Amino acid sequence: MADYDFDVLVIGAGPGGYVAAIRAAQLGLKTACAEGRETLGGTCLNVGCIPSKALLHASELYEEAAHGALAKFGIELEGARLNLEQMHAEKKKAVGELTGGIEYLFKKNKVEWLKGYAAFENDHSVKVGDRTVTARDIIIATGSSVMPLPGVEVDNDAAVIVDLDRRTGAAEGARTSGGDRRRRDRPRTGQRVAAPRRKVTVVEYADQILPGFDGEVRRESAKLFKKQGMELKTSTKVTGASVEGGTATLTLEPAAGGDATTLTADAVLVSIGRRANTDGLALDKAGLTVNQRGQVDIDEEFRTGVDGIWAIGDVVHGPMLAHKAEDEGVAAAEFIAGQTGIVNHDVIPSVVYTMPEIAGVGLTEEAAKEKGEVKVGKFPFAANSRAKTNRDTDGFVKVIADAKTDKVLGVWIVSSLAGTMIAQAAQAMEFGATSEDIAYTCHAHPTHAEALKEAAMAVQGKPIHI
Repeated sequence: MADYDFDVLVIGAGPGGYVAAIRAAQLGLKTACAEGRETLGGTCLNVGCIPSKALLHASELYEEAAHGALAKFGIELEGARLNLEQMHAEKKKAVGELTGGIEYLFKKNKVEWLKGYAAFENDHSVKVGDRTVTARDIIIATGSSVMPLPGVEVDNDAAVIVDLDRRTGAAEGARTSGGDRRRRDRPRTGQRVAAPRRKVTVVEYADQILPGFDGEVRRESAKLFKKQGMELKTSTKVTGASVEGGTATLTLEPAAGGDATTLTADAVLVSIGRRANTDGLALDKAGLTVNQRGQVDIDEEFRTGVDGIWAIGDVVHGPMLAHKAEDEGVAAAEFIAGQTGIVNHDVIPSVVYTMPEIAGVGLTEEAAKEKGEVKVGKFPFAANSRAKTNRDTDGFVKVIADAKTDKVLGVWIVSSLAGTMIAQAAQAMEFGATSEDIAYTCHAHPTHAEALKEAAMAVQGKPIHI
C-alpha cells in the first residue's frame, strides 16, 4: 500500500472545503487543507455572505433610526448619523471572529492548514506553494469567482464594481457587493440605505428579475422593489461601459435587439453570476478535464473520473450556495471514510437577502405543473397577526403540493423573515411531509411562522384567517 503524507487533502477552505476537512478529521482521517488566502472561510466568510449581511443589518438599523421607521412606534430620534467607519469596523470584527473560529476548529480537530495555492502534479500529489504533499484522497473545493460581463471593465476602485456575494438575481445585486464593501466614500452599503435615498436602477437581461424563482414571487418582488424606488429595466442588455470623472456610463440595448440608449451612474455593480475556480489547478496533470461550464463532472457520490479525487461545491454542478457546499463537504468526507453521505439536492433552499427577503425550496409552481397536477395555497402576511403588529406585512407564503398525494413539492416565501422561515419548509419536505402535515402542526401564536401553517391549510381550501 502506498505511503501518503495525508489520508485526505482538501483544496480550498471555503464553506465546503473547511467543513469537509473538519468532518474527515472527525472520522479519524489524517487531514490537511490547502488555502491561499490569509484567512480561512473562502469568499463567503471573507468578502461574501458574512460581511454583506453585517452591512445589511447595519443599513437596516440606520434606516429605522434616521428615516422615521421607529417614530410610528413612539420612538423619536433626532440627528441620527451614519458613521461609515464604525459600520465597516463592526463588519471587520464579525469577519475576524468567524474566520478565526475556523482556524481554532482546525487546530482542535488536528487539521493541518497548508498555506498557499494548490496545483496537481499527479493524481495523488499536489504542490502547495513551495511544498509538495501526497494524499490518498483529494477533495477539490476551490469554489467560484465572479463572472465578467463582456464590454465592461471592472475596477473596484472607481465606478464599476464587481459583486462578490453568491446569491441569485439582479435584485440582490442592486443591494450589495464585494466592491461596495471596500468603498468608504459614500454609504452604498445596502438596499435599505441606497434605495430610499438614491436612485437605484436594475438592468436585467431576462423579462423578469430573479430568473429561476417562482413566477408569482418574481412579480411580487418586482412590485415591492418598485415601491421602494427602484427602476427595473428588464429585457435589457448592457453592451458597454465607460468611466470618466468617477461617473460610469452604460450602453444599453433591448435584449431582442433595437436602438441603444445610455445610462449614467455614480457606481455600477456587475452581478451576472459566478464561474468555477479551476484555472491554475493543473487538472490535466491529474487526468481531469472540465465540462462546457468549466466545472468538474462527478457522480452521485462526488467522485470525479479519477479514482481518489472528489469534488464539491461551486466547482461542480448545482446551485452555487454555501450551505449546499457544506452538506456536500460532509457527505464527501463520509464517503471517503467508507460511510454513506447524504445530500438531497431536491431540497436545497435559496435566499435573496433583500428587504423583504425572498426564499424558496423545491419546485416552482411552473416546474411542478410540468410534472403533474398540483394544488397551491397562499397566505398573505397582511393577515398575519405578528406581521401586522410589527407593521411588517409585505409578502406572502406559498405552498405547492401534489394534487393526488398532497406531498409538498415547493414552498416560496416573501417576508422580512423568509430566510429563517424557509428552514421549516425544507425540513418538512426532507421528511416527505404533506400540506396537511404542516397544517395540523401547532404553530406558536403570534409568530410569522403561522403564515406557513395557514398557506398549507389553504392548499385544501380551508385557511382560517382569510
